[in-house]
Amino acid sequence: MHDEQQLEPVKKDDRTWAMLCHLSALSGFIVPLGSVIGPLIVWLIKKDDMPIVDVHGKKALNFQITMMIAYFVCFLLMFVVIGVILLPIVAIFSFVMVVIAAVKANDGKEFDYPLSLNLIK
Repeated sequence: MHDEQQLEPVKKDDRTWAMLCHLSALSGFIVPLGSVIGPLIVWLIKKDDMPIVDVHGKKALNFQITMMIAYFVCFLLMFVVIGVILLPIVAIFSFVMVVIAAVKANDGKEFDYPLSLNLIK
């Protein structure tokens, strides 16, 4: 689905949980691995009850796993200095994409994260 394409009309509660799939990833800025654990917990709790949460949860998890790989690569590249420059760029990119995805989810729209690996289908 394209990022501007509207999902079927959903209840406010469903949209709120879909938004939480994305926003829970921000816990990763405080808790180690929280960026994956947060969306995973929300997705596992609500995926069977709310189809929109299933869609957004998978997208959030795929993106956060992709970002975890990017953070690891940045860490390795710190030994050749370029990682020091790339790490904050990746962190800002991740934060902005999570906020955009959360707003789209709250509007009942689907959002495809750019550069995201499609690991969970």
